[in-house]
Amino acid sequence: MSFSPLIQQLIKALRCLPGVGPKSAQRMALHLLEHDRPAALVLAGALQEAVDRVGECESCRTLSEEPICGICASRSRDATLLCVLESPVDMLAIEQTGGFGGYYFVLKGHLSPIDGVGPEDLGIDRLMERLERGEVKEVILATNPTVEGEATAHYIAEQVRELDIRVSRIAHGVPVGGELEFIDGGTLAHALAGRRSLV
Repeated sequence: MSFSPLIQQLIKALRCLPGVGPKSAQRMALHLLEHDRPAALVLAGALQEAVDRVGECESCRTLSEEPICGICASRSRDATLLCVLESPVDMLAIEQTGGFGGYYFVLKGHLSPIDGVGPEDLGIDRLMERLERGEVKEVILATNPTVEGEATAHYIAEQVRELDIRVSRIAHGVPVGGELEFIDGGTLAHALAGRRSLV
């Protein structure tokens, strides 16, 4: 037995979400249609409104309903610090720590020649324009500790080298509360390479 074309279309649409396979998409679609049609309408309306109204902050490139997001509009932040991230969710993670008071720049990805993603796709030209204004004194590269993330950080560091701006990289290593015997070799190697003096 196969589902009707509209149900199949809904299942296929749900599969675009990360981590949702065919069975999960089928379960979601059938639940909404069988048990919670009002929630399905709310979901459809929220999706439509978000797609119509959420755009990109003109300053940092994060998702925003306003031309300038709330963080970029704030005058209480440290304009000399700029943290470069791969995605808006990374920005949210750092904001939730409460430990960073500067501004952000969101790349919306990482360099990946295999996938055809180059510097122009990441807005690195806009990043450099912002840095050339002279207000930023330190760029913190907080791209993911993947091969692509490291390559992206290295590329940006090379571009910034010509400017009188300090470039730093977030530390990678052993998590707080972690035990060495359970840490993978790559993480331990990063932790050893990034060690700092205590005296």
